[in-house]
Amino acid sequence: MSYLFEPEFGVVDLRNDAIHALGSLGTAVTLTTPDDIGMLTAEIVFEKPRIRNEIVFLAGDTVTYGEVADKLEASLGRPFSRSEWSEEYLLGELARDPHNMMSKYRAAFAQGRGFAWNKSGTFNSQRGLPVTDVVTWINANLTSSRGK
Repeated sequence: MSYLFEPEFGVVDLRNDAIHALGSLGTAVTLTTPDDIGMLTAEIVFEKPRIRNEIVFLAGDTVTYGEVADKLEASLGRPFSRSEWSEEYLLGELARDPHNMMSKYRAAFAQGRGFAWNKSGTFNSQRGLPVTDVVTWINANLTSSRGK
């Protein structure tokens, strides 16, 4: 989850109160904290009966970039501008600097395939395991005087 808010990633620009949506404001992304991934991985390892040879989905939250902007505005009490970095634009950026890992990630996420899934079908949701959603992460990490 935290990578979405990393200045280098460029999606959430807290300095300028802006969201740069990858693909479109309606593109969805699934976000999970590293702590939740660790906890859920341990739960999966010790699950009975054992989980074998299947994909296990996890999710702290699944949101669109537009929803991230809405949640930031509500939690931080200030407006955020919204812009869309199209797949074409991001692929152009990647072509200009093909070794830039952030450009690679942004271009892949903009395609909107394979980076979001319904939270209701996840391991944690099916077992009622509490995880951190976007609003909780924002309130824990951005609402201090540092984040304003």
